[in-house]
Amino acid sequence: MDDRGMTLTRRSLLGVAGAAAASSLAACSWTPRSESAEGPSNAVDANVEAEQQVSVDDGFVAVTGGTFLMGSPEDEPWRSADETQHEVAVSSFFIDPYEVTQADYARLMGDNPSVNQGDTLPVENVTWLQAVEYCNARSAEAGLTPAYEIDGDAVSWDRAADGYRLPTEAEWEYACRAGTTTPFNTETSISPDTEANYYGTYPYEIEDNYFDCGALQTQPGIYRQTEVESGTFAPNAWGLYDMHGNVAEWVWDLYGAYDEEASADPVGPEEGALRVNRGGGWNDFAKNLRSAYRASLAPDASSPSVGFRVARGALAGASLVGGAAGAQGAAGGDGIIVFFSWSGNTRDIAGQIAERIGFEAVELELVEPYSTDYSTVLDQAQADQAAQARPELATHIDMDRFGTVLLGYPNWWASIPMPIASFLESADFSGKLICPFCSHGGGRLGQSVTAISKLVPTARVGEALSVHYGGDSELPGQIDAWLAANGVA
Repeated sequence: MDDRGMTLTRRSLLGVAGAAAASSLAACSWTPRSESAEGPSNAVDANVEAEQQVSVDDGFVAVTGGTFLMGSPEDEPWRSADETQHEVAVSSFFIDPYEVTQADYARLMGDNPSVNQGDTLPVENVTWLQAVEYCNARSAEAGLTPAYEIDGDAVSWDRAADGYRLPTEAEWEYACRAGTTTPFNTETSISPDTEANYYGTYPYEIEDNYFDCGALQTQPGIYRQTEVESGTFAPNAWGLYDMHGNVAEWVWDLYGAYDEEASADPVGPEEGALRVNRGGGWNDFAKNLRSAYRASLAPDASSPSVGFRVARGALAGASLVGGAAGAQGAAGGDGIIVFFSWSGNTRDIAGQIAERIGFEAVELELVEPYSTDYSTVLDQAQADQAAQARPELATHIDMDRFGTVLLGYPNWWASIPMPIASFLESADFSGKLICPFCSHGGGRLGQSVTAISKLVPTARVGEALSVHYGGDSELPGQIDAWLAANGVA
């Protein structure tokens, strides 16, 4: 939690009731990396192979199309409001059983942006824009028609192209679920020791059982603090590895509310400022690995726990989809530091930032403050987050004056404290620059940047700064680098 040494955390997701009756997955000329891991045994649907425009021996898995329930039921623990459950039909497609590795990426793109380096590890710290550029480069190498037309930040998808691409959000969830309707494709819980790489100290539903883990289906386990080689854990029923955890995966779609009328091969909203990533990463709590959980970042943003995997269409489409993300505008006006702190770490960091930048620092206070007792506030924070409560603020700020907001908070249950949500919903942040800074006890940023981005989709969310507890002697330099990265002087 903020200023104690423990990251306050609690949250989740679900989804598919599937009737992909014929959703047999099969491998196309594929040998698993681990001899002990078994791939799917069903044959590829003959219609899928017949409709391929170019024969490609890339080891991808063929996913037979079908219908499933996308999103999560209302009674799934720690679901989010944007997971509205609805029926979706998905056409057949091909998908890589593994996440793109650093060696694969560097060979085609000439560099490796990953924070945690290793040729056989999944590439991470890549932006959505870099991911689509890789897809086109791989298509060109294979003699396929590139799927994307890229003009700066404007990207259009030619659905008639046979080249490599990112899966859509619907394709990703359909493949992840592999016919399951439970929160995870491992059913109702997921083990950090034997089933997925995530922040294993916080298994599913620990938020409600923090002081007594006996009722949990999965006990707290390993937290590796980095990605592992894709294929380390067993695949799902359709032969796909690491759909939960390791690195979250970029998909094609812009972030927005589901269009429940677009039930056949949906491609997301036409406008938006954020791109979706799915599956959760090595630094996420189990609730954020759920099959239905939706994370989002700006297309030019990156994270050490976000990478991608590649897909190909099995049936040629005929339309051009996409374009530039919604314009977020340029920040104007003055700058301000706004923060919420429970026992002091975030307050101390805000003070150091104010000394270096000269902005006014304003602390968010509540009409009904949280308890000063650690165990009690742990429960209060969990309850507020589960209910997506909006605590009433005693602090009121005229945000019309400000174009840049340095926004500080503790990592509570892998996300933002709900007073931050109250603040973000108190004014129009369109076009403003929001630069998050977060104190934590080991959970770093968690999904806090995604939570902010979802609440203010028309703002520009800049680079975030995570600070362990209240920081150390290196904090001044880290603050300076963070401010420079955001163009704040």
